[in-house]
Amino acid sequence: MNSKLLEKFQFSFKNGKNSSRTQVWNLISNRTLPLARKEPKMNEMLRRICRRNFCTCSPRPWLFVGLGNPGDKYRGTRHNVGFEMLDAFANSQGIHMETVHCKAMFGKGFVNGIPVLLAKPLTYMNLSGESIGPLAAYYKLPLNRVVVFHDDMDLPCGVLRLYPKGGHNRHNGLKSVIYHFRGNGEFPRLRIGIGRPPGQMDPKAFMLQKFNVTARERIDAALLEGAHALEQVLSKGFSESSNCFNTTQKYKHIRLQTLPT
Repeated sequence: MNSKLLEKFQFSFKNGKNSSRTQVWNLISNRTLPLARKEPKMNEMLRRICRRNFCTCSPRPWLFVGLGNPGDKYRGTRHNVGFEMLDAFANSQGIHMETVHCKAMFGKGFVNGIPVLLAKPLTYMNLSGESIGPLAAYYKLPLNRVVVFHDDMDLPCGVLRLYPKGGHNRHNGLKSVIYHFRGNGEFPRLRIGIGRPPGQMDPKAFMLQKFNVTARERIDAALLEGAHALEQVLSKGFSESSNCFNTTQKYKHIRLQTLPT
């Protein structure tokens, strides 16, 4: 590894060459090991270059955040569909989430040349902002480049919506994120419908239940739709892609709202 190769890596980031960027990140994340093992000082230098260029490269990165609770106890529950949506997107793009950064499981990569950061807070739902606030600050991101995925009881199970901003609507994860954004709720969200609890069931107990077979099928279909919509957000921007996506989801809402789950 020499200074000429290092200059090539820097040039790749500045000039938007996606294949070279991927090569840099593969080396840094230890998926190509020999050089990194032989030259730890150069490996650390590459890490710093990658971090700096993710902060300053054009176009500016997006941060996608899935809200949920860590651990097997909560896997597959309604309250964790934010985690599931992030996993679905990461898998569709081949982005690995193997490191811990700012109290979150973290990964980053490029989608059609657009840099994207992925995070699942490990703080538990009600403290999600303790991870997301510092993460957005670390990468110097404006709030309109931070998209938060979360469960929503006001939408039928499996219905999605992309919103450019809003309040917390009694969602404790969103409440924490807004608090750590200094009370500012002007960040985009992907709302994932989980439906309402039946009868007099406690909403908290409902959110922490796993999906039944019918609901699971709807959520699995929604994960595929959401992953595709997020790719469109990266390529076309939030406003254009959300208008088209929400129109499609509106008809799905009408069709599903009276069906039992």
